Amino acid sequence: MKIPPNMTENQVLETIDIVIKRISPKYTFKDYDLEDIKQESFIICLDALHRYDGQRSLENFLSVNLSNRLKNFVRDNHYVKNNIHKKKIKAPQYIIDENIIHSNYDIENELISMDLSETIDKQLPASMREDYLKILNDVPVNKSRREKIFNQIRMIIDNEKG
Repeated sequence: MKIPPNMTENQVLETIDIVIKRISPKYTFKDYDLEDIKQESFIICLDALHRYDGQRSLENFLSVNLSNRLKNFVRDNHYVKNNIHKKKIKAPQYIIDENIIHSNYDIENELISMDLSETIDKQLPASMREDYLKILNDVPVNKSRREKIFNQIRMIIDNEKG
């Protein structure tokens, strides 16, 4: 571990701990435990220390670095290539858990028979897009706006079912 000038090892570890506690909870996912994300975040922060140039605060440097690496993780693990030029969002598990797909649907066959994420992506109104992307990335969204988006997604799915 490279210790920046004018800092002790304990100060560096405390700074890393502060950054991890602030940023990691924003990037928890259905299949990833918060503790797993925190451990991965610690490794990411340690790995970034050798690039620290001392021009800004260590906390700021680590925050930006950690956020960017976790965003890349989201991109790499929650998007699939549709073809060479397009990407589509994978249907997140928590939408199924939130009863967006009604319990009387055969979920597995439903997801196979229609590309749920692509359908939602095409038909969701632009005014809801920002909050929808926040929901996909586990960023907190106001409960009433979240419910409006879920209702819109239910309507889209019901229309697709015919």
